[in-house]
Amino acid sequence: MFDDMQRFENRAFLGLLAAVTLLFIWLLRPFFDVVLWAVVIAVLFTPVTVYLRSTWSMHRNPAALLTLLLCLLLIILPIAWILYSCLQEGAALYERLVAGSTGLADIVDALRKAFPAVQEWLAQYGYDEMRLKAEISRLGLALGRFITSRTMALGGDTATFLTHLAITLYIAFFLLRDGESLAALLIRALPFGDHREKRLFRTFAGAMRATMKGSLLVAAAQGALGGIIFAFLGIHAPVLWGVAMALFALIPVVGAALVWAPAALILLAMGDTWQGLVLIAYGTCIIGLADNLLRPLLVGRDTKLPDFLVLLSTLGGFSLFGMDGFVSGPSVAVLCMTVWQIFIEEREQMYAAASSSSTHPGEPLSVNKEPPLSQKHH
Repeated sequence: MFDDMQRFENRAFLGLLAAVTLLFIWLLRPFFDVVLWAVVIAVLFTPVTVYLRSTWSMHRNPAALLTLLLCLLLIILPIAWILYSCLQEGAALYERLVAGSTGLADIVDALRKAFPAVQEWLAQYGYDEMRLKAEISRLGLALGRFITSRTMALGGDTATFLTHLAITLYIAFFLLRDGESLAALLIRALPFGDHREKRLFRTFAGAMRATMKGSLLVAAAQGALGGIIFAFLGIHAPVLWGVAMALFALIPVVGAALVWAPAALILLAMGDTWQGLVLIAYGTCIIGLADNLLRPLLVGRDTKLPDFLVLLSTLGGFSLFGMDGFVSGPSVAVLCMTVWQIFIEEREQMYAAASSSSTHPGEPLSVNKEPPLSQKHH
């Protein structure tokens, strides 16, 4: 009777633990972006904090604070300036489209004359010259209205943005300062086995660093290279198109060519032959190769994910988490692959131990020295 009561109390407590945990996660759901980017900052800049504390013998508070200041000066403020310039150029581009939509019609005429086969192919599907001009004009105005609305929203939500930024930096400060103790506490609390949890934490940190370096930095480099060549060739709104190339570069396989390739075709069609040829050569040799050269250098073998899984996890992350998906999607995929790898390795060890014991029946059966999932020794 006493054992039954004890078992009931244990199950009731586990149910309470699960309920309050889910309630707490639901409570923090509106701040998913804030917590995610605080974790990203902490994971990326923890080596800086460790270096300051070990090399310069700094206390953990000033070390974490100095690390945050470096992050603010080197990353956050430049990105904020780029986005502000991008939105300004987008609003100016929309005003140009509204003031004179004949520019789009001229581009359509030039493309039709330069590539008549494409016009004939589109005509088979009902896209004649007039409809194509109308659709392109409508698309351009819709894009301009969207950029303008985002510009106004950014101005109206400045207080919200600054509040979220302050909360992100506040959480990142404590994660940088107390990251090791928090990780040790989680290892004590989670019931999966210390050796598994340490491997999962190590893999998660490595995957997030690799994702940020391999995705964000490579995309930023491609966007910067694209913006530079657009400015050199005199194309309007180079910062806007550079940001667009960086965003497309976050998606594997797609890449920045979705921006610079059509721009090169338009230049060729408009008679700007040398500009179009320069853009094609630059996009192929410089922008295109930046991914192949920088990604292995920055990432190495940290993620260990096949290219098709990187593509699927990134697209799935975009669909579930929005723009945060290029970080969360591959990280979830890496954790899934790591869990399965641990399972396969331990199962193979169990089978090897079982086969070894069957060949030596006099020896005791020792399948796995680690405790099962339901038990744990700290």
